[in-house]
Order: sequence, then structure tokens, then C-alpha cells
Amino acid sequence: MTDIEYLDFEKPIEDLMHNLKQAEQLGREGIEINQTITDLKKKLEEKKKEIYADLSAWQRVQISRHPQRPYTLEYIEAITDDFIELHGDRSVKDDKAMIGGWAKIDGKTFMVIGQQKGKNTKMRQHRNFGMANPEGYRKALRLMKMAEKFNRPVITFIDTPGAYPGLEAEERGQGEAIARNLIEMIQLKVPIICIIIGEGASGGALGIGIGDKVMMLENTWYSVISPESCSSILWRSWDYKEQAADALKLTSHDMLKNGLIDGIINEPLGGAHRDTHFMSNEIKQSILSLTKELETKTAEKRIKERIDKFGNMGVFKE
Repeated sequence: MTDIEYLDFEKPIEDLMHNLKQAEQLGREGIEINQTITDLKKKLEEKKKEIYADLSAWQRVQISRHPQRPYTLEYIEAITDDFIELHGDRSVKDDKAMIGGWAKIDGKTFMVIGQQKGKNTKMRQHRNFGMANPEGYRKALRLMKMAEKFNRPVITFIDTPGAYPGLEAEERGQGEAIARNLIEMIQLKVPIICIIIGEGASGGALGIGIGDKVMMLENTWYSVISPESCSSILWRSWDYKEQAADALKLTSHDMLKNGLIDGIINEPLGGAHRDTHFMSNEIKQSILSLTKELETKTAEKRIKERIDKFGNMGVFKE
């Protein structure tokens, strides 16, 4: 198993893990150290609960970006059978930052779409760091329309630092592509479940984020702007990213409190990368449960509720 990489605020846990491994090694060498190992394990669990029970917004942002965190393809591989990837927008090219295709979950067919980052430098460049071009959003829409044609539910996995902001993306209509997805998704006749599995930044996330149910994994964020960009605009420096993260109210708990999402999917202690099997199962059960609920409603009712939900966001009554 690959060793877990620790974030700055996890240093006390890393130190205890190091001490525990040393003690266990001494135990294997025949030294009587059982009580020390027991005490270290107890202290480790207490420290984990202490640190993860009171995470700041910025710390959750850090966990959402953890390099070992599972990405879309890992979840697809873990929870689906017979995934058939579909390519291209039928206009420009196949955007590698946006993936999608048919898949079965417990024998039921879904159209699964999501942003894909890369695990290493080469794959990150190949996937453009999960930042889709206009053709990525047009491919996503093409697949959603195909799902509607065959009356199959749509699942989207959101994990992007934003839509690609390059000149060529703007030339090919980045804004129009995302706006088109918003209006088409709100009217799609089949159930749509959107799950934020990492970063949910700006219109890049919203471009596949209009759904009957919008869920967030516990240690993810969803905002119009990243904390660093917010800090650079307001303070002309990235040094205030922690204050910006707090002010943006971008965590899953903030989003649920403000009525901007429909639910939170709990992560294992320390983040999704600590137990990918557990996390995948939680996502799978959530998808099956929400799909069962949504399929009891007519298409017309789902569309009306979708429009009402998003139309009421930001509207306050005294």
C-alpha cells in the first residue's frame, strides 16, 4: 500500500504514526513493547479525532486537493460495471479533462460524466489538470442528451479548479458552452445526481452541476472562486487565502446550511484517500438511494422542482 502523504496540519498524526511503526518494528524483533504500542494506538486515535473534529475551511480545501485523493475514474471503476467511455463533442475534439460514458451500478444503467485530474505530472498535463475546454462541456451535454433519449439517469462527478481560462477556450465559446449546459440540464427529463468529489470551482463546476440532487463529499468545497484567487483580488496577495476560505462559506456544511446543496456524503476520518473502498461504497449507496427516490416522480415534477430549487437560491424573504 502506498504511504499516506500528510498535510501541514496533520504533522502530529504523522509523528505518532512514525513512533507507532518504530514500536511495532521493535515488537517484531522480540522486544516486549505491547503496552507502548497499545498506548500509542490510543493516543493516535484521540489525536485524529481532535484534529478532524474541528477543521477550518482552508484545511478542508487542502484535503479536497490531496494528491492521493480518488478522482472520477477511480470511483467509476470502484462502483460501476461495464463502463463504456464515449468520446468527442462531434465538433472540435475529445476533451480529456471531461470523461463520460455508459455504466451499470447493481445492474441499473446510468450515464456517468465527470471531470478527471491526473495522478502524476504527465497525466495532469494530459487531463489539463481537470480544467475542461468548451468541447468538454459540449461532450457532456451530448452524453446527457443521449441519456435522455434512452431514458437513463445521469450522474456527474465534479472535481475541477475551474473551466480552462485560455484564449483558445474563449475563442471557441467557453461561456456559451457552460451557459448552454445550465439551461439544458435544468430541463433534462431524466434524473440528474451531481456529486462534488473534490474541488467545485466556479462555472467549471456549475457546467455539470445542475441536478435534482446536488451532493458534496464532506471534505470538498464549492464556490464561485478559489480562496487564493479571492485573496489576490481583495488583498493583492495569496497570503490571506485562509481568511478568504472562511469568508467564502465554501465547505459542505456551509453549503448545506445555506440551502445550496441537498446533502453531504460522509468521508472516512482524515479524508476520502484514507479509505477509498469505504468512500466508494458510500457514494454508491447514495446514488442508488437518490435514484430510487427520484424515479418515483414524473419528469415534469422533477423539472419543476429543479427550476424552483435553483430559482430560489439567493432569494430572501424578510
